[in-house]
Amino acid sequence: METAGSVTEAIALLEADGYRSDFSFSDGTVQCGACGLRHHPTQLVVRHTFRFEGDTDPGDEAIVLGIECPACGMRGTVVSAYGPDASPEFMALLDHLAD
Repeated sequence: METAGSVTEAIALLEADGYRSDFSFSDGTVQCGACGLRHHPTQLVVRHTFRFEGDTDPGDEAIVLGIECPACGMRGTVVSAYGPDASPEFMALLDHLAD
């Protein structure tokens, strides 16, 4: 997959590759926008990761994940702040995904 210069470009690249569902993160789980099921981070299949660093402002740091639902197979995205502005829960999710 190509590289992206912004969050918007990353989402556009993923959408062009079939990542059409919005996944949401809350309470330590990720909810599939298609089937509605919630999954523990270790159940997710991460296909693509785009990380953006703020050149002058750490508040501009973000991450876009291209993931696949283990239940229905739908592919979609999760977008979040990254670094100091990310929630501790989301950073824990990333730790689980890295394992």
